[in-house]
Amino acid sequence: MEISSKMPNIQASQNSAGIKTNFTEKISKEEVAELKGQIAKNAREMMLSSTTIQSTLASKKDDFTSLYEDFQSFLGDIGYEGKPIAELSQEEAAELVSEDGIFGIKQTSERIANFVINGAGGDEERLRAGREGMLQGFKDAENMWGGELPEISQKTMQAATEMVDKAMHDLGFSIINQEA
Repeated sequence: MEISSKMPNIQASQNSAGIKTNFTEKISKEEVAELKGQIAKNAREMMLSSTTIQSTLASKKDDFTSLYEDFQSFLGDIGYEGKPIAELSQEEAAELVSEDGIFGIKQTSERIANFVINGAGGDEERLRAGREGMLQGFKDAENMWGGELPEISQKTMQAATEMVDKAMHDLGFSIINQEA
């Protein structure tokens, strides 16, 4: 059983073959541990990729070509079909990270949070693992960036975390990890 962060449609995670649900089959503790690890890893990778794209698009530097292949791969994974990133003007890049843009705070935070929430399938441990992976991915992005990320990335992380926290609360789970 494997969960991947490279899903063309986040909603597909709800219908993934091979993933046992709480309603049909019980999963072993080993499978739970494996799933938690995969969810945390994939959430971290998605967060890292998302914040890297935001940071690069928001920067004034013209260094798009150095990350071209990674960006194009990730962009395809999340459904972006626009002009290649390396060919964007500063105005076009600004539009992508605008309030209504595909890499704006709203859409990016929703993609990240929905990935974690849908991947967890209502399971508290998986939600916690995804949330932890998301936060770690943000820290990893800051380390790669060499310090604090741009404001857009900070706000995106805050919004994604709030969405995951709300989902946990709505499911009756405490946001505070009782096992820690």
